[in-house]
Amino acid sequence: MGRKSNYEKGMFDQLQEIMGRLESVEKEHTQDIRHLNDEISDLKKENELLHAENQLLREDNARLKSIINNDSSNSSLPPSSDQKGGKPANTFNGRSKTGRKAGGQKGHKGTTLTKSAIEKKIREGACRHEIRTVGNPASGKYISKYVVDLKAETVITEVRIYADENGAFSIPAEYRNDVVYGEHVKALAVSLYSEGVMANDRIAAFLNAASGEVLGLSNGSIYGFCKKLSKNAAESIRNLESSLLNQSVIATDATTVTVNGKQNYIRNFSTDQTVVYHAMDSKSVGALEETGFLSRYSGTLLHDHETALYHFGTEHAECNVHILRYLRKNSEETKNKWSDEMIRLLYGMNKARKELMEQGVSEFPKEKLEEYRQEYAVVIAKGREENKKTAHRYAKREETALLNRLEKYRHNHLLFLYDFSVPFENNISERDLRKAKNRQKMAGGFRKESGHQMYCAILTIIETLKRRNMGILQNLKHLFTGTPAIF
Repeated sequence: MGRKSNYEKGMFDQLQEIMGRLESVEKEHTQDIRHLNDEISDLKKENELLHAENQLLREDNARLKSIINNDSSNSSLPPSSDQKGGKPANTFNGRSKTGRKAGGQKGHKGTTLTKSAIEKKIREGACRHEIRTVGNPASGKYISKYVVDLKAETVITEVRIYADENGAFSIPAEYRNDVVYGEHVKALAVSLYSEGVMANDRIAAFLNAASGEVLGLSNGSIYGFCKKLSKNAAESIRNLESSLLNQSVIATDATTVTVNGKQNYIRNFSTDQTVVYHAMDSKSVGALEETGFLSRYSGTLLHDHETALYHFGTEHAECNVHILRYLRKNSEETKNKWSDEMIRLLYGMNKARKELMEQGVSEFPKEKLEEYRQEYAVVIAKGREENKKTAHRYAKREETALLNRLEKYRHNHLLFLYDFSVPFENNISERDLRKAKNRQKMAGGFRKESGHQMYCAILTIIETLKRRNMGILQNLKHLFTGTPAIF
């Protein structure tokens, strides 16, 4: 019994000794443990910061990839920006190959100048007829071949103004200077300024060379011609705007230009027969009101989702070509299926409408419209669900904005279904702005606001004359004599 008691006591003493040692070790390393805990805490915080930074970098990387992958097929960038596959600019286009040979296609009506057309022009006195002989005319037999050419001939007209019965001279205003330029030279200069996108010094040099250096035109002469025509065009432009007020649908768009180093805009209003250009300093509601025309228009405006335009007109149609680009871009970035389905749906709607129009039908049956409306809503709902799983925050945010736009402006995107007079896209307006964009590239903008306005006035007249198949030079000459070119 005594042995057992001594054994237990010995074990207890050893346990106390061990616990004492542990306590001593713990006290000895408490500071180290505290330092380790602090270090672990700091590392956790640093890890959280690095995780947040990494997430931010991933988001920014996705955003930059989105920008780099933009081209004319999935954004509003021009085709000149397309350089896929290492190709230089302007060599890529998104059209699918048809397998047909290049050149004119079967059934395409050619524009070759024919012998019968030339002989008709001779009979009508539309041109001067000269005869050149090859061989001996004494035989009396010949066959006719025709050479169509253009000869530049400088004509100086002396205008003699005689005194009246009292010996006084009444000199017309157009002859206030001893030497003035005629309407033909002025019309050519203005046409080259607008159509040729040529600088004033190059226009002067070209016309001087064509005249055998007789004309003596200067840069100031060309500017004066353009300024005179834009002033005389004011009444014609008012007539054009009045005619636009009677149109049920007008397409509009705007492009940037530089005026004295600052960003300005050229806006157009286009129909099949008329196009009017306006110089503007912004796209704001106030700037649009200053056109005067928009505040009086009560029809449908077709545009590229410019919300400021929703303050004008009574109805609005959205350009679906633009929304198709954004849908295509969304498919590339998110890999979600709904945007491809929306592309197919919109294309299918437009194809069905074209087929009805070819058959002379002017509207869809009500049940078909309801079917399309429901299909559209189903795709939007699918997009909402897929959007919840979109990985990158940037792509998710862009996709959400696209879905919101498609839902909020559903009526405007589908207006072409309900009104067959409304185009599916805004291509006519975009084509009309290419001239202005060409000038921006070639001339680098305008030095003064007056030049900006002058260019818009000239472009309005010339582009409308072309659209109506009216002679450009002849009608420009009329304007220089004070006669409105368009009524």
